Amino acid sequence: MKTVTLFRPVGPKELDLIEASGWREFPPRLQGQPIFYPVTNEAYATQIAREWNLKESGAGFVTKFNVRAEYLSRYRVEKVGGAIHTEYWIPAGDLAEFNRNIVGSIEVIAEFR
Repeated sequence: MKTVTLFRPVGPKELDLIEASGWREFPPRLQGQPIFYPVTNEAYATQIAREWNLKESGAGFVTKFNVRAEYLSRYRVEKVGGAIHTEYWIPAGDLAEFNRNIVGSIEVIAEFR
């Protein structure tokens, strides 16, 4: 089975919910958050965690995880800025299925405080 490695910058509240899931899934989107944005590279995730999550909530974390390539192929990579600013736009209603297609655990690979 082929997988794609993705990254997600998160703050402490989202990280607590990921941990509560046994490191297996991302929590449902909040009201007013119609899209889940996993990013395609560590550099972009690090930038968001350090420059956004840290300022907003006092800490930022970079998570890394693998998703089944076959499932992910239904979505396209969106470029939202410079060369490293690439991400997938997963509708909030698809997040449960997205979570079921994560292979292995979600791991924290960087922390900013």
